[in-house]
Amino acid sequence: MSIQTGARSGLCDGILSTVGHTPLVHLQRLFPDAPFQLFGKLEMLNPGGSGKDRSAKNMVLEAYRRGIITGQTTVVESTSGNLGVGLAQVCGYLGLRFVCVTDTRTTPTNLRILRAYGAEVEVVTPSDAINGDLLGARIRRVKELLRKIPNSFWVNQYANENNPRAQYGTMEEIHHELGRIDFVFVATSTCGTLRGCREYVRDHRLSTKVIAVDAAGSVIFGGASGRRLIPGHGASRVPELYQPGLEDVCIRVTDLDCVKGCYRLLRREAIFAGGSSGGVLMAIARLSEAIPTGANCVAILCDRGERYLETVYSESWVAENFGDVDDLYDVAGKPHERAAAAFQGTGD
Repeated sequence: MSIQTGARSGLCDGILSTVGHTPLVHLQRLFPDAPFQLFGKLEMLNPGGSGKDRSAKNMVLEAYRRGIITGQTTVVESTSGNLGVGLAQVCGYLGLRFVCVTDTRTTPTNLRILRAYGAEVEVVTPSDAINGDLLGARIRRVKELLRKIPNSFWVNQYANENNPRAQYGTMEEIHHELGRIDFVFVATSTCGTLRGCREYVRDHRLSTKVIAVDAAGSVIFGGASGRRLIPGHGASRVPELYQPGLEDVCIRVTDLDCVKGCYRLLRREAIFAGGSSGGVLMAIARLSEAIPTGANCVAILCDRGERYLETVYSESWVAENFGDVDDLYDVAGKPHERAAAAFQGTGD
């Protein structure tokens, strides 16, 4: 199969041509009294339901263009959900076999979506993990599959530079639509979106502050690994794509923060988003008093809420994991300690 890049090429005339160019919407109801403007980049409106569609498409097509994979290649990847769905979509369109290695944190809905696309799904359990490291167990299984399956290709989203290259386009779209961007808030896992945004900011000499939103219990920006319930952000090891200085500020959010943020986003803006988007919202709430008057802020909202009906949007799951939550819509927070210094001189 020949690979071409044009919008009218045989490869991209179908569903893959709809990846990217997601809406940027003005969010006026989340912080109605705030002196800054907040915009949401609706990455959940990509055809596979998340911003990882961009990365999946770019990583597979670039491997095709370079001759690393052919029509007979088996694609293998470790993922907690969204990238797997994106890869299943791309591989389904191209007629490639796809083996997805995931773990028990992946939502039941995501597992059903993966299988509906035709992916072969292997689920790593805590018994496969060393010291509870499910990501490490997934990667070990990927390497076993690569040895067993002839002509197999590991996408390796944590090290593949075509991941941030795809997300470079996300920031480019925001810049073209909004012009001045003072702050962009990015949920972080592989560092693909974070790095893509940072590299665009550097290349275009923008004054944008890039705020990394990480999960409590993640080790990307230091600290000890801890239990995490909600997939989509955070990691138990530092990704190869990470580079010092990608973030101006890192804000860590808890699983409960993500739940509260999701409910606030749904009730105030009618945006049905996934767990990491709730975390991004909570990070903005925590920094809101330190954001200068007139600043333009962008929240990258990664995925759809339907995939979290059994977790974030389940009252019984919330009660089981967090007890009695008095007010799921209360996202008030104090300014982050580092924020005031980091944000000085931004805005009007």
